[in-house]
Amino acid sequence: MTENQFNDEQERQIFTLLATEATFDRGFSLLVLTYQERLYWHVRGMVGQHDDTDEVLQNTFIKVFKGIKNFQGNSKLYTWLYKIASNESITHLNKIKKIRTDSIEDNIIVYSNQFADESPDSELLQKLLEKAILALPEKQRQIFLLRYYDEMPYQEIAEITGTSVGGLKATYHIAAKKIETYILERNL
Repeated sequence: MTENQFNDEQERQIFTLLATEATFDRGFSLLVLTYQERLYWHVRGMVGQHDDTDEVLQNTFIKVFKGIKNFQGNSKLYTWLYKIASNESITHLNKIKKIRTDSIEDNIIVYSNQFADESPDSELLQKLLEKAILALPEKQRQIFLLRYYDEMPYQEIAEITGTSVGGLKATYHIAAKKIETYILERNL
């Protein structure tokens, strides 16, 4: 059984449980268990901090809980979930920007230091990659994370971000080049 078939079967099982009041809670629990880790790492890549990630993820699942009965199935469930998580991440980052008056560079340093503190044994290249990703503009970071880490097809990323496939490819290429330059400049 391929991963797509597995995901399709899993989605059918979740929707079957969500369809009736008697099994709705069990269905929602299965939805959370199935997608929580993947969404966590997607959000973590966007917001950078564990505590912020937990907050965004909680808000994401609250929105999913409130909106799941209106989900039309026009896209895959995980695509819909990633879109909500991405939007919640962007909302959170915008809220932080309004609260903080620090420069973007200062925020990157703070986030980078947190990564270093959390993973003292990690290698220099991994730290540089994390810092480089955090240095990307939000949209580039989101697209890079969805494509590179989540290995999501461009068409599904297009549904999440509301961007054309051609635009996504260009954005991904630019983000990858920025990351490469960032790492090369600091790894001399």
